[in-house]
This record gives sequence, C-alpha cells and structure tokens, in this order.
Amino acid sequence: RSAGAPCLKVRIGSALDEQEYLPLSWLSQVDYCPRRAALLLNERIWVENADTAKGRAEHSRVHDARVERRGDSLKLYEYTVFSNDLGVWGKCDCIEAQRCEKGCKIKAADFPVMLYPVEYKHGSVREERSYMIQLCSQAICLEEMFSISIPAGALFFISAHRRMEVQFSEQLRAEVKERAMALNELWEKHITPPAEYGAKCRRCSIQEYCMPRVSRSAKAYCKGLEKAAMEVETP
Repeated sequence: RSAGAPCLKVRIGSALDEQEYLPLSWLSQVDYCPRRAALLLNERIWVENADTAKGRAEHSRVHDARVERRGDSLKLYEYTVFSNDLGVWGKCDCIEAQRCEKGCKIKAADFPVMLYPVEYKHGSVREERSYMIQLCSQAICLEEMFSISIPAGALFFISAHRRMEVQFSEQLRAEVKERAMALNELWEKHITPPAEYGAKCRRCSIQEYCMPRVSRSAKAYCKGLEKAAMEVETP
C-alpha cells in the first residue's frame, strides 16, 4: 500500500519556493529505523497493523483544523508548520498559545503569545526519543516561522490521558538536525540502508517487505529472479 507523495513545495509570498519539504513526522521514523524510513520515503511502502491503526484512530479525534479560545489563551489544532533549515513540513496536533508581552504575533490572536507545541501519541506514557525529536522539530519550525524561542513542549498520551513535558535542550535540537540531514540524504540519494534485525522489528508493520532476517545476498538473488520473471512476461 502506498504511503503517498512525500514532498511538498511551500508557497512563500507570491513565489513558489523551489525547496522540497519532507514530512516532519518522518524524522521520528528515521530515528526509529533508517531502513523503515527509506522504505516509506523511497518505495512508498506502508502496511497497517494493530498499533498503527489504533494510533491513526486516536489521532483522527484531534486532527481537525480549528482554534479554541478561552480568555488570554488559545489552542490551535492541526496547524501547518515548515522549516527551510530542516527541509521539513508538517502539522502540529495542537499548539497552546498563551498571552505574553514578550511573545510573537499570530493571525489567530490580536495580542502577542508564547507558543507551546503538544504532540498526541497513543499507548502508555514512555520516554521515546523519536517522539521527542518529532516534537522538538515542530518547535524549531515555529521558532523559524515566528522568530521566537520555545524552550519546551509536551507529549500527550491519549490512552493514558497524561502528558509529559519535554525540554528542548541543545542536545535534542542537535539530534533533530542530524535526523533531518539523514532523512534528506535518504531522499536525495535514494538510499535504502541494509536491514539490521532487532527487537523493534517484531512489531514493525512493514516487516514483510523489509525482510530483516534475510541476508543481503539472498535478497539480491530474489530480486534478480523477480526481475527476470517480469522481463519474460513483458511482450
């Protein structure tokens, strides 16, 4: 099943920026497994399993572009962000905006605000580095778009109804930039790293296509047979 077209060209002003932007959410994919990210990105492979289906269903409840206002605070849902520096674009599940004289101006408010991104995740509360990287990348996008400093954000675990605050340290920001460079390199050079079987492979939805237990030579042999068969069938 196709994962869809991964790139977007962002319109800035009246001109169309020539830079291609990759999905921000795939920074967490390349952190989790570079091979998985490459299969999604370059070969458009995607298969649903119980975990991904549950996550998608829970996200669908909050994926509705809207603004909620309450006094001096706002919540912006499904807010589009992008970064020229990282070469990524995406949508924040929620951005909490609180009135602050030292904040930035956004269209949804007639007063300056501080921004606090919140990313929704399913399952139990856990410190997944890939989740933190995705959340921090949203903050970096917002900082670039609005010339503001965002020190922290939060992961909200839907099933547990709990949130975990994440501080955007220099180390985490450096990891985001490293993953962005790696993702763009996979795309530009059309690289698919070799498989490395591990515990995470057991719950991966695309394990059937990745074949992490099969040696590279065996995989090449199978691909050769497939190619030969297609050539025979082609009139």
